[in-house]
Amino acid sequence: MPSSKFEPNDDILNFVIKKANGLKGLVDTGLENIPNQCIQPKDQRLEKSQIDNQESIPTIDISNFDDLSVEKSIQDAASKWGFFQIINHGIPIEVLDDLKEAGHKFFELPSEEKVKYNKESYNASESVLMFWSAIGEKDEKVLEWRDGIRHSCNPQNDSNLWPPQTRNQVLEYQKWATPLAKKLLEVLLKGLNVNEIDESLEPLLMGTMAININYYPPCPNPSIAIGFRRHCDMSCITLLLQDDTGGLYVQGTKGDNWIHVNPIKGALAVNIGNSLQIMSNDRYKSIEHCVAVDSSRARISVPLFVNPSPDSVIGPFPQILKDGEKSMYKHVLFSDYWDHYFSKRPSGKASLDFAKI
Repeated sequence: MPSSKFEPNDDILNFVIKKANGLKGLVDTGLENIPNQCIQPKDQRLEKSQIDNQESIPTIDISNFDDLSVEKSIQDAASKWGFFQIINHGIPIEVLDDLKEAGHKFFELPSEEKVKYNKESYNASESVLMFWSAIGEKDEKVLEWRDGIRHSCNPQNDSNLWPPQTRNQVLEYQKWATPLAKKLLEVLLKGLNVNEIDESLEPLLMGTMAININYYPPCPNPSIAIGFRRHCDMSCITLLLQDDTGGLYVQGTKGDNWIHVNPIKGALAVNIGNSLQIMSNDRYKSIEHCVAVDSSRARISVPLFVNPSPDSVIGPFPQILKDGEKSMYKHVLFSDYWDHYFSKRPSGKASLDFAKI
């Protein structure tokens, strides 16, 4: 039986963030209505009237990467939608299932175990970060309805500092997903007349990677909450594994409509990030997406962010501009762009203004 309930004005930030109970711990208290600190502004909610059931993002069979029609499908999807799903990508289904199960195991731990990986108390390394809240306008804290854990998948980070519940599963997934991400990027660059990813391009396109595991607990009032606000990723590309709960929505092509990314067993969703939109001089589109929550089911999602290295300078590829095409963006240091993105938390695609000419 739950030991306590939360009233609307209780100190939820202390309970959820500092004590690392998370939203999962809040639900476990027997919560019947979400606290005020979790009620999203109306412009951040996902209204049923905005959902378009007529459109769907492409699903691409990539079992034969050498097929020119597959390459073109990927490039076209990146240009028109900025978001697509891939099937027959070669990652064993058990690797994906084990990763999702690892997420459940970690987030179902007691708070005394999870607090070890809290950002505020975890000083040994930044290999693992807990992040719980969204910073809105005027630094007002509004909790998104999710708990998350970050694994920085770079050689200098010590995976032994990761939670034992997720360590092996994340490392195994990274082993399979890294070459897949590289191949996808090579196909996308080919559409920009850029050569294969060599030693000079690798830091720019996939210099750092991180695998997050997001846990969205059941929400008593899903219509006034949001699992993840509408946003674009900073990455070059993001590979996303989602379970069968559903709830991922992407901006459609018709006004302010939203399209549900229907879960497909064994599939991965792929989206273009802001960095590749800048490098492609708007040939490829970074697209806004958000996550709704469910009233009865917990949801797990696992994004793999493929980012430039912090010291990379990002800007339109010279191959695109060689025939006189006008550059839409300045060349900026990726670490400066990163700092702008996370210090200002601009909504949607507004962060692209930082690099625009």
